[in-house]
Amino acid sequence: MADYSDLKALFINCTLKPSPEVSNTQGLIDISTGIMRANGVVVDEIRAVDHDIATGVWPDMTEHGVASDEWPVLFERVMAADILVLAGPIWLGDNSSVMKRIHERLYGNSHLLNEAGQYKYYGRVGGCLITGNEDGVKHCAQNVLYTLQHIGYTIPPQADAGWIGPAGPGPSYLDPGSGGPENDFTNRNTTFMTWNLMHFARMLKDAGGVPAHGNQRSQWDAGCRFDFVNPEYR
Repeated sequence: MADYSDLKALFINCTLKPSPEVSNTQGLIDISTGIMRANGVVVDEIRAVDHDIATGVWPDMTEHGVASDEWPVLFERVMAADILVLAGPIWLGDNSSVMKRIHERLYGNSHLLNEAGQYKYYGRVGGCLITGNEDGVKHCAQNVLYTLQHIGYTIPPQADAGWIGPAGPGPSYLDPGSGGPENDFTNRNTTFMTWNLMHFARMLKDAGGVPAHGNQRSQWDAGCRFDFVNPEYR
């Protein structure tokens, strides 16, 4: 068994419910964080709606006319994590507005580079958890995972899990009698996702991140073309 005790994970809960309201999304988060903590991973959690996260796509929106923005401080916690899991509910078949805002703010920092000249999120892994009482788990998951890979996160196989009840209005995940916490499909996928995130984070950390050749923005800007040949000059 590999040692995961030097890994750090951050779970961002994108529920619309401020604390201390019960978050059904948190029920799924608790399964995954329990597995990680049992294997020595240091886990951090943020309920995004509890923080003053400004709307926008700049690293610090106070520099662009907004009075207050906690994102710069929260971003330090994002960068401290080897594993990022975005978790949220389904509303009208799509991700919550809070989830979308987190996507936008992550994107706003995606131009930053690491010491190797790659984009800052390289060398980290990402996954997602989705819950609701209406259809849309796969749609929401593909949106989250596309966003994460586009800005530089590595997405392991089976890096998503979710739960929905029967189609139409019905009980939420943590409601009595919902069957959510006992659902074998959800429990299996959440467990597989968690272990795959830990496995890939372990591999990337041991390898020193993603190899820095052919993907360095700093080198491209300096004129290196990594074997790319412009057809105009052939």
